[in-house]
Amino acid sequence: MKASSETSIPLETAVTELSLAIGQLLRRLRAESNPDGLTWSQTVALARLEKAGPTTTADLARAESVKPQSMGATLAELEREGLVKRHPHPTDGRQVLFALTAEGVEARRKRNAAKQKWLLAAMAKLDPDERRVLLSATALIKRLAEAD
Repeated sequence: MKASSETSIPLETAVTELSLAIGQLLRRLRAESNPDGLTWSQTVALARLEKAGPTTTADLARAESVKPQSMGATLAELEREGLVKRHPHPTDGRQVLFALTAEGVEARRKRNAAKQKWLLAAMAKLDPDERRVLLSATALIKRLAEAD
């Protein structure tokens, strides 16, 4: 096992601790930022539609690595909730595009605001040195996420 030179913690232990901490933070962010009680699949579909714009069920399923039938069920529930709406495909009459409704956009805004509010409150409890360390770690975490 190779040890980190600064902390003398084995690299494998550091990897485990980082994975657990990031997982715990993500679960907390999801819990704090779900004022409307959407499932994870619904949340991901709304986020994808917000980012990509109107998209077919198949394209959404491919982007999220799920079966088209699963994405279809997710979109059907979002449609029943009034968060997405079907539109005819502009060039292929056999396909349908799904897009966010005004209510869907508002659901995304509320979710982002709740996440921001919780994270601001949590970070406000850190002392200035801890916030600096966290900000430095953010750049490193981004590098890890982009690593090959």
